[in-house]
Amino acid sequence: MFDTVLIANRGEIARRVIRTARRLGLRCVAVYSEADSAAAHVAEADAAFCIGPAPAAESYLRAEAILEAARAAGAAAVHPGYGFLSENAAFAEACAGAGIVFVGPPAAAIRAMGSKSEAKALMEAAGVPLVPGYHGSAQEPEVLAAEARKVGYPLMIKASAGGGGKGMRVVRQAGEFAEALQAARREAMASFGDEHVLLERYLPSPRHIELQVFRDDHGNAVHLFERDCSSQRRHQKVVEEAPAPGLSEGLRAAMGEAALRAAVAIDYRGAGTVEFLVDGDDFYFMEMNTRLQVEHPVTEMITGYDLVEWQLRVAAGEPLPATQADISANGHAIEARLYAEDPASGFLPSTGELLHLAFPEGEEGIRVDSGVRAGDKVTVHYDPMIAKVIAWGEERAVALRRLRRALARTEIAGVVTNAGFLQAILGHTRFAAGVVDTAFIDQQREALLPDGAALPESALAAAALAEMTWRRRVAQAAAADSGDPHSPWQLTNGWRLNSETHRDFTFHYGEQSLAVRVIFGWEGLRLGLPGGEVSAAVAETEDGALALRLGDGSFVARVLRRGLRRWVLLEGQSFVLTLQDDIQGLGGEAGASGRVVAPMPGKVTAVLVQAGDTVSEGAPLLRLEAMKMEHTLTAPHDGPVEALNCAAGDLVEEGVELAVVGKA
Repeated sequence: MFDTVLIANRGEIARRVIRTARRLGLRCVAVYSEADSAAAHVAEADAAFCIGPAPAAESYLRAEAILEAARAAGAAAVHPGYGFLSENAAFAEACAGAGIVFVGPPAAAIRAMGSKSEAKALMEAAGVPLVPGYHGSAQEPEVLAAEARKVGYPLMIKASAGGGGKGMRVVRQAGEFAEALQAARREAMASFGDEHVLLERYLPSPRHIELQVFRDDHGNAVHLFERDCSSQRRHQKVVEEAPAPGLSEGLRAAMGEAALRAAVAIDYRGAGTVEFLVDGDDFYFMEMNTRLQVEHPVTEMITGYDLVEWQLRVAAGEPLPATQADISANGHAIEARLYAEDPASGFLPSTGELLHLAFPEGEEGIRVDSGVRAGDKVTVHYDPMIAKVIAWGEERAVALRRLRRALARTEIAGVVTNAGFLQAILGHTRFAAGVVDTAFIDQQREALLPDGAALPESALAAAALAEMTWRRRVAQAAAADSGDPHSPWQLTNGWRLNSETHRDFTFHYGEQSLAVRVIFGWEGLRLGLPGGEVSAAVAETEDGALALRLGDGSFVARVLRRGLRRWVLLEGQSFVLTLQDDIQGLGGEAGASGRVVAPMPGKVTAVLVQAGDTVSEGAPLLRLEAMKMEHTLTAPHDGPVEALNCAAGDLVEEGVELAVVGKA
């Protein structure tokens, strides 16, 4: 075994490799871009090297920079993780040329599986079942149209060189073929630099089931059972599990044998995944991923084996740690991919600082693989995955309950996430029954992604009571400093002589404006909510959360503040509200100094003054579009506009100084 390994990746997978490598006593070397200088994987490594600016093309995809770091660190091996250069045959060859072990398959195997057409030809020769179609080299439009007629409609056009749903088109009738072919080729060329396509019979709702395989330098090959990855959105996996629900033992055995034939056919080494489409009792080869998969933890949890350790041992020339007869599946595991993305906005990535991040700790059967920590930033440069949350149980129902509970106890503030979407998938009756295919999410879109979902009144109540609690704390501090803390004028409980009193708050959620009245009653607090008035109580917990009671119900929530935004964390979901401050306006807390800052990320839609203008307190300075609403930022006091640091159309981050108003 080599003594030093460089991990040519970032985030969750880099931390995952470091964890195993360190357990084996290896020295771990990280690489990082300028944007990742303070990242978790850098802090956890024994040494780290900067390989370029933030864009991946200038850092994590720079093979020579990575090899230079490996030489400087004295690394004998490079683990590529997944993504980036993990399936780059030229990089594998460059490692070999530099005398550095590439923890992965030979370049020839990567190259063979990198072309869908070549891969299918090899698999056909090896007796691996294929979807009926055309995988030939003749690519003239008239040839492809003729082959399409032979395949029959509906059919799928696929980019030969790619994956991830790019360069793919479903064609349902002959009249659509020419236009779909042109579109698929354009997308394939833009994404992969290769317009070569193949044609396959379209299976409208198959299952996506993959086999984990391993092969060593000594001719040993095994599979570690299957994973069901049918829960997909636009060909991107969302939830994965092992073993596949309802798969017969006969079909499981046949798929395992076919996967091993695939590995032997290309003289494979290391970890690989053979992906199949399953239609009833038939299965067809789709592709082979020549790397470790994102979803490998579910396999680890049902087999008890560390697949990264297996990769390192095989790369070092050791035989596989187990034979096929040694490997058995125990229980069931399910993984959910938690992303910083907004389902309500077409799953657009959500960027920003992770103000708060907490996962359930010490839960039986729960594993969390994450690449970020509280305080880290999700940027536009990389995949916005926050974590993979994995649950194991003696049976599928137990694993499913544990995963739902773990997601409900996960707290994230600072970015929008897909946590609610994941909960909807896991709570759907079809998923619970294990009856899921690749069309499941599209077919159930209305149930999984309801339009205009209302804010739960419990979240609105939590925001109002948190605001009251925070303001009470500020008032108590002021009372303590006043020299007369027992004066009735310093009371913070809402007391008034011979009357009840109240405090009104207005919050914005999406396009809704929601008013809440906190009533300091003779018999305790009451809340005036959109749904009516209800008794209430609030107390802070030891870890800063709020224990709340509304009427006869009680719950725990956490509320975080940043400028005028309020993040309400409740049952695994995060609700982002904006407080309407009738005194300060949306100028934020910097107003006392004359600085007008962006209270949240957004777009400047209008600048209403010019530098040098004299303005009065409360005068509108500019408009900011954020959180689907337009906000007017006003002057914090009378005085001249000393600086304007933005223009209409600018995209600005939270906290950025937009204007400065001097003293009159």
